[in-house]
Amino acid sequence: MAKRDYYEILEVSKNASESDLKKAYRRLAMKYHPDRNPDDGDAEVRFKEVKEAYEVLSDPQKRSAYDQFGHAGVDPSAGGGGAGGGGFGRGSADFADIFSDVFGDIFGGGGRGGGRAFRGADLRYRMEISLEEAVQGVEQDIRIPTQVECDACEGSGAAPGSEPETCPTCNGHGDVRVQQGFFSIQQSCPRCQGTGQVISDPCRKCRGNGTVSDQKTLHVQVPPGVDTGDRIRLSGEGEPGEQGGPPGDLYVEMVVKPHPIFTREGADLRCDIPLSVTTAALGGEIEVPTLGGRVTLRIPAGTQSGKVFRVRGKGVKPVRGGTHGDLLCRVMMETPVNLTGRQKELLEELAETLDQDGQHHNPRGSSWLDSVKSFFDRMKL
Repeated sequence: MAKRDYYEILEVSKNASESDLKKAYRRLAMKYHPDRNPDDGDAEVRFKEVKEAYEVLSDPQKRSAYDQFGHAGVDPSAGGGGAGGGGFGRGSADFADIFSDVFGDIFGGGGRGGGRAFRGADLRYRMEISLEEAVQGVEQDIRIPTQVECDACEGSGAAPGSEPETCPTCNGHGDVRVQQGFFSIQQSCPRCQGTGQVISDPCRKCRGNGTVSDQKTLHVQVPPGVDTGDRIRLSGEGEPGEQGGPPGDLYVEMVVKPHPIFTREGADLRCDIPLSVTTAALGGEIEVPTLGGRVTLRIPAGTQSGKVFRVRGKGVKPVRGGTHGDLLCRVMMETPVNLTGRQKELLEELAETLDQDGQHHNPRGSSWLDSVKSFFDRMKL
């Protein structure tokens, strides 16, 4: 049976970078590893295919030969070092490194020896801003909790005058080997947690951690157009790494507070505008607020409650680019209240004249009544 294309096996394109190949191998090796798929022959075959494909494509010379001549260019009999060849060439160290990274977590160890560096955890901070700040952008200082080096023990975790000692269980390697059936599994030392050192006399101030809690101030620049849920990443501002590892990142998540006038829908802003009966019936002009000032809105005579007017370009310009949004103004007719006797008389006179001239002054009401009459006729009510 013809061998499958290596790029197809790793599910990458032919111009995939070394990083892309490494990520693809990690994912597929984790998926098809025999220890995770016992008694699954197909998974074992796929795992071997993935292993062979990565071995070839991770080596620049083998990859070049494969790209030119296909499988013939890396055939073991021709010295290409395929699946049955001897060794992995330049890719050997990378292969072992990836294998350790992928399966170290499964079996409880990473296989990297004592004193391993661990990247710090990422942190999240919720920043509340007003709608105006979200639309226009803002610069703001925030204070976040952090861990700093203990000044009493200078970060060693040991009490002043003492030092960490080599772990007697792993002899400072940070790893121990455990026999499980046919497998010899390497895992983090349970006594020193992979550090290779133990502290017999811990520092009283930091309790042996080497760090103490503190707070730091960070300056955050929020770009115009952000919305609730958008995040700003501050590299290296997360928790510090262990054993000299790099710190994590801080993700500042935006939360836009409710606005008394406007609501945001994507790039558009919406607002409800109260409208008097007389303006709705006779027409006129009203002033409408915007985030940058005000505009005059012309109301045609006979405007119905709920009508939406669009003011172009008065919305939001999205942070990721795109056209400026609009301001959508919905007019809501208000029924007069606290009427005087004379005002009530005038309304009654208006109602009489509307009923007498035979014209349809209530377009929605007339159509609704026609629909109701038709419904009653169908139902024979």
